[in-house]
Amino acid sequence: MNFRQDLLEILDVEITDEQLQTLNVYYQYLIEYNKTTNLTRITETDEVYYKHFYDSLTLAKTIDMKKIQTVCDMGSGAGFPSLPLKIIFPHLKITIVDSLNKRIIFLEKLVDKIGLTNVDLIHDRVEHYAKAYQAAFDLVTARALGSMSLISEMGIPMTKIGGYFIGLKGINYENEMIEAGHGIELLGGKISEIIKHELPHQYGTRFHIVIKKIKHVSGYPRQYAAMMKKAL
Repeated sequence: MNFRQDLLEILDVEITDEQLQTLNVYYQYLIEYNKTTNLTRITETDEVYYKHFYDSLTLAKTIDMKKIQTVCDMGSGAGFPSLPLKIIFPHLKITIVDSLNKRIIFLEKLVDKIGLTNVDLIHDRVEHYAKAYQAAFDLVTARALGSMSLISEMGIPMTKIGGYFIGLKGINYENEMIEAGHGIELLGGKISEIIKHELPHQYGTRFHIVIKKIKHVSGYPRQYAAMMKKAL
């Protein structure tokens, strides 16, 4: 498998030797840290490179990262998708919000180890943070965080008017969209497109739900319990 070649030929993403080395340090540190702190079930080298790194970088095929300055990654876990994007597109200013402090501690050590700047790591519940940072980011992302209705209600309020909220989903996204559709509209969002990405070497299928923010609606997100009880 040629990770570099796949990035270039399929995603149009060029990666330098230095960036490739940074991803390697990221991988080694993640695997080592994962032995004592559970961050990922995926640990085999090729799987990490494709199911985590490549999967994160599919966003560069969905949206022109050169036009994006600020990114909020909700519930990023071990740094996906925002940190691989930051490594390839160093101009990005990244904010990661995660409610689990053990993940934030790992990310602080990782960011220091691989020498990234302009990365804010926030230990907070996403819905609390979203209330305080309305219409603040060009791009808001969520990967494996929750249902489309839940992540839309937390993500769209943080997105600037004219910016994008993108949910990274697996093959069962359609059922979620039925529940989420009304809320997306109510929150001032419009489904721009749904883009399918096949990960190379049969590593799976991903869908990007691309929502453009048309107008800002105050008062959201609601409390977590309310969001879980009933979609908008």
